[in-house]
Amino acid sequence: MSGHTDNAIVIDAPLDLVWAMTNDVANWPRLFSEYASAEILAQDGPTVRFRLTLHPDEQGRTWSWVSERTPDRDALEVRAHRVETGVFAFMNIHWTYEQTNAGVRMRWVQDFRMKPHAPVDDAAMTERLNRNTAVQLRLIKDRVEAAARAGAGR
Repeated sequence: MSGHTDNAIVIDAPLDLVWAMTNDVANWPRLFSEYASAEILAQDGPTVRFRLTLHPDEQGRTWSWVSERTPDRDALEVRAHRVETGVFAFMNIHWTYEQTNAGVRMRWVQDFRMKPHAPVDDAAMTERLNRNTAVQLRLIKDRVEAAARAGAGR
C-alpha cells in the first residue's frame, strides 16, 4: 500500500506571480507557516536541491530533510522528491498550475510510502498531510493574493 494526496486551491493572482512566489524555495519560510528555514544546497539548471527545516514540535524536536525539485515553466508543473527520505520509503510531489477564469488553480499531488519503522502508517500520514496541506494552501493563497493586491510582480 502507498499513500496518496491530491489537494488544490485557486489563487486570485497573476500566473507569473503565483509561479514566482511558489517556486522561490529560499523564501518558503515567509510563504509557508511550517518551515523555519529553507537552505539552497545546489542548483543544476532548473533543478534545485534544498534543505527544509520545520519549526520545533511540541516536544522541542526539529525535523529536517533534503529535497530536490525541478520546475518546468512551459508545462506549468514541478516535479519534486525527497532525497533524505527520513520516515518515508519515498516521497514524490507533483505541482501543477492552471489558469482559470477565477485565478490560478495550483494542485499538489503527493505519492509516498512510509517505512515499516515509521511512527505512523500510510493511512495516518495521508490524513496528516491532507490536513496540513489544506492549511498551507490557504496560507499561500492569502499571501500571494496580498502580494498581488500590493502590486508585486508588475
